[in-house]
Amino acid sequence: MVTYQFPSVRELLAVAPGTAPVTVRGWVRTKRDGKQVCFFEINDGSTLKGMQAVIEKSRVDLGQAIEAMQTGAAVIARGTLVESPGKGQSVELRCDGLEVTGTAAGFPLQKKRHGFEYLREIAHLRGRTNTFGAVMRVRNTLASAVHEFFQTRGFLYLHTPIVTASDTEGAGAMFRVTTQDPGSPQAADPSDDFFGRAAYLTVSGQLAAEAYATALSRVYTFGPTFRAEHSNTTRHLAEFWMIEPEVAFCDLDCVVELAADFVRHLILSCLEHTGEDMAFFDTRIAPGIVADLERVARCEF
Repeated sequence: MVTYQFPSVRELLAVAPGTAPVTVRGWVRTKRDGKQVCFFEINDGSTLKGMQAVIEKSRVDLGQAIEAMQTGAAVIARGTLVESPGKGQSVELRCDGLEVTGTAAGFPLQKKRHGFEYLREIAHLRGRTNTFGAVMRVRNTLASAVHEFFQTRGFLYLHTPIVTASDTEGAGAMFRVTTQDPGSPQAADPSDDFFGRAAYLTVSGQLAAEAYATALSRVYTFGPTFRAEHSNTTRHLAEFWMIEPEVAFCDLDCVVELAADFVRHLILSCLEHTGEDMAFFDTRIAPGIVADLERVARCEF
């Protein structure tokens, strides 16, 4: 029986060499096929690094699988972990068995840097790049840290409406939600619509959170919000996730303390749990970002 709890590449890279059989599942990033030996790298998205696998052709006959295995192919490789002679990782897979579960002829992501504009054209594959993989792992860590921060401080997590008739902030354009054909005569009359009135995608869960704070003391929202301002800048998004705590009996000094503690917690969690990805950003995307975050985590607000 196959379980979903099989070890990830990240976990296997931390295992010492041994004779116990292991199985690595993932996608091929590179392949170098020689007469005697075939080297290939498997990555499963759990880490920036991949697991290097080695097939010694004089020891095992995997010719058909090697031929079918190209960059981007989905594979299941079996073998034992041995000490790696190369730099960058302590172990590699001495491959005894190889199953190609999905081929990838003409795979567009070769081992080189690709521009973001090009990656927009193949959005279904960009998660396999170092940059987008690192972004998703950091985002996952931050989302977990958000809940950890509030849950350990006695806050209750609220799910506030996404479709609403309330313009919470009253200062920006909202996306209208309708079941009516925009070109029909009835479209101009919201009373004929699904809700019997105009409805929109929420810009904030704040109104609901404020009401619940007066009953439950400490609450927070963390969910999708939408803004319809037609402003194509890096500081305006049509869709994003927003975090909104509300606390009863809390004055301005209390709010400042909460915000500072929250920011510190997120930064420290990010640096602790995704240090490899942050080092990648520091080198390739935003030089100095790690030092900036460490400085913010130490400073007085």
